[in-house]
Amino acid sequence: MFLNILVAIVVSASIDSTTLMLGDQTDLHLQVTHDATEQVQMPVFGESLQDGIEIVDRTIVDTLSLSDGRVQLHQYLTLTSFRDSLFAIEPIPIASGEDTFWTEALVLNVIQPFEVDSSLAITDIKDIEKAPIWWWGIIRWILLGALALALAVGGYYLWRWYQKNRKAEEEPIDPELLRPAEEVALEKLDAIKEAKIWKDGKVKEYQTELTDVVREYIGRRFDVHSTEKTSDETLQAMKPLLDKTLFERLKGMLQLADLVKFAKWHTTPDENEQALNTAYEFVKSTTPENPDSPETPDNKS
Repeated sequence: MFLNILVAIVVSASIDSTTLMLGDQTDLHLQVTHDATEQVQMPVFGESLQDGIEIVDRTIVDTLSLSDGRVQLHQYLTLTSFRDSLFAIEPIPIASGEDTFWTEALVLNVIQPFEVDSSLAITDIKDIEKAPIWWWGIIRWILLGALALALAVGGYYLWRWYQKNRKAEEEPIDPELLRPAEEVALEKLDAIKEAKIWKDGKVKEYQTELTDVVREYIGRRFDVHSTEKTSDETLQAMKPLLDKTLFERLKGMLQLADLVKFAKWHTTPDENEQALNTAYEFVKSTTPENPDSPETPDNKS
């Protein structure tokens, strides 16, 4: 191995095997040793080292700090060739500042391991054969996939059924749901009437409590989830179920409550009293005459 030494930089190149069979591979080792103060530029390689010699793979430049304060750089190139020839690998340049250092020249002998009769035409070794379709394997995977999908769907619905029933068993029944809807509503209206919090300036709270009672009653009596709807949506759902007079009074009460809650409307004492009276009238007017009979749109209104 030849070492090119100048000042504080040493460059070298070596090859694992100088003789290769056609298509085999060998590694070319580049090594540079220099002072830590020196700036060294390693060469950039393409797909081939030179004509006839291809670079199959390369490592990144590995840097090693030596005990004497110097730095050592390593890089390996994996080479191959498909040409029966004796190659002279030219020296590889290593740049440092304005100077260039060259590795030694190397030799690579590539040997053809068998003779080629150039008089014969190039043909395939064997005719191309079409692989048979493995129908049973395809059908088996389809059946397994369908079974897995069926089990997943069945398991999902079974889990939902279990969760629904467990939740129903764990959640206690609200005692109010066991009492008639009109009884609960009138009891809450009596409490609101007794408190009269609007006289203390709590008009918004008063209107909110009042409409909440009516909305809960509508949900139980007419199966219209009013607590989850806006006033307009509630009125749209209730219009076919009420006579015109009662509907207009319910509409006025809900719209007044919306003005108070969202538009900071200042109500008069008469308006507050009238809203309460409307709530009473609505509950009493929609209470079935026979509580044990099934509720229908006719006896609801």
